[in-house]
Amino acid sequence: MQRQAELEALALQCDRCQGCALATGRQQVVVGRGNPEARLMLIGEAPGADEDAQGQPFVGRSGQLLDQLLIAAGLDPQRDLYICNAIKCRPPANRRPKPAELAACRPWLARQIGLIDPQLVVLVGATALEAVLGIKGGITGLRGQWCDASAGPLQEELRGRRLLPILHPSYLLRFGRESDGSPRWLTRRDLAAVREALTAAPN
Repeated sequence: MQRQAELEALALQCDRCQGCALATGRQQVVVGRGNPEARLMLIGEAPGADEDAQGQPFVGRSGQLLDQLLIAAGLDPQRDLYICNAIKCRPPANRRPKPAELAACRPWLARQIGLIDPQLVVLVGATALEAVLGIKGGITGLRGQWCDASAGPLQEELRGRRLLPILHPSYLLRFGRESDGSPRWLTRRDLAAVREALTAAPN
């Protein structure tokens, strides 16, 4: 209950944030959803139009696909994980967040990580990878590989936690097929590995 109260207080503080220009165009701040007591945290990029309207991350087409993939992997999106984004306000026209915007929002993400205190962290897409680990240049070569935060802007907050980058569901929406080696097939395999790691992790 205390953790939930602290997250609600954090959401109120985020709602007052004017740290970058994104604050002027948002409908509302999008902080997080899911179980605040979960041992698994999923970090995406930024809110889209549906998220900006509803005030929760990953609720549009990408989020619906993500939930389907999580459920297929044996993960309950409401019980087994906490979901948030690197950026709490929608960028105009859903463009990719700028480095200055990622930097302005990073203290909020750092506080979320501290409050949730996850054992495992899934980084959804290239922007989350850049925001959390400072790695630029794409995600295809790193997806599906467990790593730690030995470097990057959030290394202190993530010390001792295992991280796994995966492809963003908005990318998966471009590919309908699920044959071996396809982006959806790879993501299903990655999420199955997350479930296995979560099962094996000590409570």
